[in-house]
Amino acid sequence: MADRRTFPLPALATLTRRPRVETRAARPRVVEPASEPAAVPERQSPMVDNAVYSDGRRVATPTSAAESREELQHGEERLAWLGLYRPEPRELGELAELFDLPELAVEDAITAHQRPKFERYGDTLFVVLKAARYRDEIEEVEFGELHLFLGKEFAITVRHSESPDLSRVRRRLESEPDLLAKGSEAVLYAILDAVVDGYAPVVAGLANDIDEIETEVFRGDPGVSRRIYELSQEVLDFQRAAQPLTGILAAITAGFDKYGVDEELRSYLRDVADHVVSVNERVEGFRLQLRDILTVNATLVAQRQNDEIRELTETSIAQGEEVKKISAWAAILFAPTLVGTVYGMNFHDMPELHWHLGYPFALVLMLLVSFVLYGVFKRRDWI
Repeated sequence: MADRRTFPLPALATLTRRPRVETRAARPRVVEPASEPAAVPERQSPMVDNAVYSDGRRVATPTSAAESREELQHGEERLAWLGLYRPEPRELGELAELFDLPELAVEDAITAHQRPKFERYGDTLFVVLKAARYRDEIEEVEFGELHLFLGKEFAITVRHSESPDLSRVRRRLESEPDLLAKGSEAVLYAILDAVVDGYAPVVAGLANDIDEIETEVFRGDPGVSRRIYELSQEVLDFQRAAQPLTGILAAITAGFDKYGVDEELRSYLRDVADHVVSVNERVEGFRLQLRDILTVNATLVAQRQNDEIRELTETSIAQGEEVKKISAWAAILFAPTLVGTVYGMNFHDMPELHWHLGYPFALVLMLLVSFVLYGVFKRRDWI
C-alpha cells in the first residue's frame, strides 16, 4: 500500500496555444510596460500555539513541529502540545511523519465531518469531539469539530471551527502544573471538561426557545410550526454531538487499570461523565417535549380549522334561511300582482269589466291567494 502520510500537491499540467493565423497586414506591435503582479495574501499559519512542557511547566515555545520533536529529546517526561486551526493536508502529513500518527486517523482529521468517537492505535489515542455554542443573536446552535491525537509525549489538537476556545484550556492547565504534569491524559480531560461545560449554555438556550414556542403555540402564531421543526433539528444535532460522549467516557474508564491512569484524573473524568449523563437526559427531554408540542399544535390547528368551518356552515345556514324568507315573501307579493295585472288589461271582451262585483272579487282573490301562500310557507318554516 502506498504511504499516505504525506499529501503532495498534484502537478499542474502545462497548456500550449496554437499561433494565430494573420489574415491582414501585420500591424506593428506596441510593447506595453509589464504590470506588477498582484500581491497574493500570505496564508496565516495553522499553528495557533506550540509548547513543550516538563513537569507541567512550559520549557520551550518552538516555532515549528520539527523543533517540538527535537525538544522532546532534551529530557524525559516531556510533553509537546501543538494546537492547529484548519491545517492543510500537507501540514497534517508532516505531523504524521514527525509523530508517527496513524494513517487512518490523519485521513479522518483531513476530511473532518466525523462523528464523535474514541479510537486507540497502539500507543496513540484518536478522539473526535463535537463542540457546541448557543448564539443569542440568531437563536441558533453552532457546532464545531475537534480532533485530538494523544501519545505519551505529545498532544495534538486540530480544530475545524472557532469553538471550542482551547487557549482557555491551555491557560487553565498551565496554571495547574501538577495536573498538566500527568501527561496527555490531563489534556484530554481538560478538553472534555471544556466541551461538556460549553453544553450548559446550549441547554439553557434551547430550554428558553422551547418556552417561547409553547407561548406561541397557545397564542396561535401561524409560523410556529416551522420554528418547532427547525428547533427539533437543532435538538437532534445536539443529541448526536453529546450522546456519543457517554460511550467515549465509558471506553476511557474501562482502560483506567490497564493503562495506569492517575487516580485523580479518574475522579475528574467520572465527574465529566456525570455531566454528560445530565446533558443527555435534558436533551432527550427536549426531544420528547418538542414532539408533544408539535402534537398539541396540530390539535389546536385542527380545532381552529373546525371552528372556522363551523362558523362558515352557520353563516351559510343563516344565509339560506334569509333566502327562504325573501323567496316566500316574494311569492306572496307576486300573487296579487299577477291578479291585478290580469284585471288591469282593460280589454272590452272581459266579462268582469261590466260586473258590479268584479272589483271586490279581485280584491278578495288577491287576499285569498296571499293568505294561502302565507299558510303554506309558514307550515314549512320558511317564514
